[in-house]
Amino acid sequence: MVYTISIGSNEQRKANLALARKRLSDFFPGIRFSTEEETKPLYLHRSDLFSNQVARFMSDRQAGEVIARLKTIEQEAGRTSEEKEQEIVRLDIDLLACDSMIYKPEDWKRDYIVRGLQELEL
Repeated sequence: MVYTISIGSNEQRKANLALARKRLSDFFPGIRFSTEEETKPLYLHRSDLFSNQVARFMSDRQAGEVIARLKTIEQEAGRTSEEKEQEIVRLDIDLLACDSMIYKPEDWKRDYIVRGLQELEL
């Protein structure tokens, strides 16, 4: 199966994206990452910029297992529900798609995701 994910952070952005890339590469050999892109926050009152990336990898693991791994990596970066309420996003990793199954259709319209996917297609 081919998985597509998005990765974002607005707190210690460089370090947390580096952590995500390392852990994802350990768990999903052959994963490919788009160029990191800085964006303004969406739907948040806090104005801190985000660093975002898109990644794609192949795995025979089921979507539930992949999602559980993504959440484990978020927690390793220190993401807590309390900080979520304060709009602190140390690390957010979302499953966008598995093969043709789209999990977050609204995200596919975001400019940084469109650009990241185009880059990964090359």
